[in-house]
Amino acid sequence: MASSSRRRRWAATFGVAALAATAGGSLVLPGSALAAPAGASASAAVDFATHCVPPPIAGIPDIDGTTTAQISVDNATPKVGDTVTVTYKVVKPAAGNPVDLALPADIMTPTGKVQLGGAQSGSVTVAGPKKNDPVPGKAPFPSFSMTGTFKVTEAGAITLSPGDYNIHTSYIMELDTPCTVTNPPAPVSETVTATGAPTTNERSLQLSSASGKVGDSVTATGTKFTAGASVTVAGFANGAVTGDKATATADAQGAFSVALPVNDKATTGVVAYEGASWNADKGAGPAAYAVTDGGGPHPPGSLDQKLNTQVNAGELTMAQAGDAVAMDAVGFGKGGRSRGSLNTVTVQDFRGGAAGWSLTGKVTNFTGPGGASIDAGKLSWTPVCVDGADSPSHCAAGSPGAVGKDGATLASAPNQAFTGGQFTVDARLSLNVPAYTKPGAYSAVLTLTLT
Repeated sequence: MASSSRRRRWAATFGVAALAATAGGSLVLPGSALAAPAGASASAAVDFATHCVPPPIAGIPDIDGTTTAQISVDNATPKVGDTVTVTYKVVKPAAGNPVDLALPADIMTPTGKVQLGGAQSGSVTVAGPKKNDPVPGKAPFPSFSMTGTFKVTEAGAITLSPGDYNIHTSYIMELDTPCTVTNPPAPVSETVTATGAPTTNERSLQLSSASGKVGDSVTATGTKFTAGASVTVAGFANGAVTGDKATATADAQGAFSVALPVNDKATTGVVAYEGASWNADKGAGPAAYAVTDGGGPHPPGSLDQKLNTQVNAGELTMAQAGDAVAMDAVGFGKGGRSRGSLNTVTVQDFRGGAAGWSLTGKVTNFTGPGGASIDAGKLSWTPVCVDGADSPSHCAAGSPGAVGKDGATLASAPNQAFTGGQFTVDARLSLNVPAYTKPGAYSAVLTLTLT
């Protein structure tokens, strides 16, 4: 189970009530299907037995059902070497919403495989967008589409069959529901007929380093060249070879290795080719190469080491300082404002992309002794949001006013070219209690949702 710090939905309880969270959102499937690419071929919808494994937290048994799916392509008559776009549409998933709770929109991302057969074997990885319509409780899941590409390597009839698919949901926590073909392969839904093409140039070139100072040598290693051919290795700049050149002879397997001194400061790459001049049909590259500052060879006794690191994208998460809020008491016959402070919520946007976020809240009626209640619309808040140090994004507090059952925005950050950061969100709470409200303890659940 994912840790509580990764949950997307939290509930803060007033009075004596405890933290509340909704379960059962683990099986959401995408909403309305994507349209197939323009010019997509006609294809057949097929049915196949499917075994789906709900996340353990759902508390329901595995699902054995039937999936109806359809495979289509953007080019049914490609040539060898062409790239074909494949659309895998799940017209009718094997599972439905197993709970009474309605599931919200845009919380899942589907992925899957399309199996190739006939003239070409293998599989195509496909994925769909994070987009789905709301799913009512106990309702069938709507259809969804995933797309991917494959390169045609063989001439002839290539069959495409729907394969396994997985449903990843981001609702309360991150969960997966894998669905596998019970008796693979599934029936063929689409066939493309590939025709031959000129022999593909498989020559390749690798460099021992991606950069060096003026005068440094880089080792160039080539494969799949013509056996015994004379190969020229040269610097490359502004779309043409430079005066920096070296020659080698390909061995019986078409491989070679040679050191190339690089003196031209403008060099941006290295190429290798057969014949008297650079020709992409009988060459490889350009492989990227940069000339660094400080021309001339290394002084005696010095060496360079290239240092590499990586920054990995994280997730959008939130955490709260507590799960209960004690509000001021008011007197019977007087009523008035029962005030309190929201437990501080910390939002961390470590995705490092361009998407913003929104934190909203909604509240239930306050329930008290003997069925007495205070309407949810009488709760209002005054939000506050503070940016953490060096945060690329700037958060905006929601407008002061009623929260209610329909909900209101607590805080948000907009989409922009580069987003991210850590934010502290608070709010002053005020419940307008009618004067002659029945005495006793009242509580409600305020649910916060981060998207």
